Amino acid sequence: MEAKTTLTWLDKLEQQLDVDVDWMDTEYIKTMPDRLGLVPHDQTSNQLWVDIELHKQSNAELLKQAARELNGKSWLHIYTRASVMICKRNIGHIKDRVLLQTSPSQAYNEEKTLEHARLYDEEFKRVGIPRSRYCIKIPSVGPALNAAKTLSEDRDEEEGLPIATLGTAVFGLAQAIACSQANMLYISPYFNEIRAHNDLSLWPDVKDPATEHPMSARCVQMIETFQKLYKQTGRRQPKMKLASLLSAKEAMATAEFGCHSATISAKLLDELATLQYDEDDASSTTAQADKGIMPKPAPGVEFYQGLRQTPARLQKLAKVDPLAAADWDGQLASTEVDYLASGGAALHRAIEKDPIAQDRLAYALEVFSDAEERSRGKIEDVLSSL
Repeated sequence: MEAKTTLTWLDKLEQQLDVDVDWMDTEYIKTMPDRLGLVPHDQTSNQLWVDIELHKQSNAELLKQAARELNGKSWLHIYTRASVMICKRNIGHIKDRVLLQTSPSQAYNEEKTLEHARLYDEEFKRVGIPRSRYCIKIPSVGPALNAAKTLSEDRDEEEGLPIATLGTAVFGLAQAIACSQANMLYISPYFNEIRAHNDLSLWPDVKDPATEHPMSARCVQMIETFQKLYKQTGRRQPKMKLASLLSAKEAMATAEFGCHSATISAKLLDELATLQYDEDDASSTTAQADKGIMPKPAPGVEFYQGLRQTPARLQKLAKVDPLAAADWDGQLASTEVDYLASGGAALHRAIEKDPIAQDRLAYALEVFSDAEERSRGKIEDVLSSL
């Protein structure tokens, strides 16, 4: 690899937080060091990305192999094994963890979510991927998060580690607090709603996303809440892995919020690698913001212990919510509420009172469930051909 003489936006972002790849294509991931100068930390995915992989001709034999090995088992077991096999192919090209998501169609069924997460655990163990190298994404609704709490208490005899989980499809502070109560390793708030990826008229393409994007306030409030909880309890809090980013400016804003990591699409990673970073450009909001960002906490330091205070220019976001319901009383979600009790009843009520969270969560689960159903059809076609 040729020595770099200039700093790209991607280089700068990696200095400030952990950059992940939100894609499963092996050829893309393994060529990232030479093309982009980056080895990603985590490889994230969801039912959409898995479905794309399962429909590729290049993965036809992999899927047939999983179907032959598990002929007579459920389609979900075949789906799970094939997904893990793709992760096995990718794990040598990343630094940290591969992530797969439990069935979105069963998000409101605690036992089914628990069963699927444990099936992933079995399949990862089968291919030699330890618990320290994977994480299970779980939709942030009450029943599924109760399953995540159970998984956090289930330590492997050999590794002594629980099954690490990530709370996905987070749109509001109550969901974030519930993820803390479920002892999750990560949360992934969606900075933009899923619809905006296909309908840019729904995308708030603002000049300075850190201060102007309507989701920024909620991101700042989640980070500050986790910092407060860590100081009060000394207990590890979920690290924020921001997702659903649509522009290079939004990607750079993640570090200013204080996120631990950002999971970024292949298209956006490519763009970040072409942009030259100029810290002396006074007109650049990215360069201005950089002056208030501390380096990543050192390895081994609890993330929220090493995190700095919210930058001065973002502090006004701590008490506002552009996405709140019209009758919002100005009070943020309370950390004193047990959002997981009674199957997540309090979380369900909080989501119902938050029209944005309710709508975007329902849509996310619908989109992922539709992709899962397409994968099921593909697997059943393969089984019928055996």
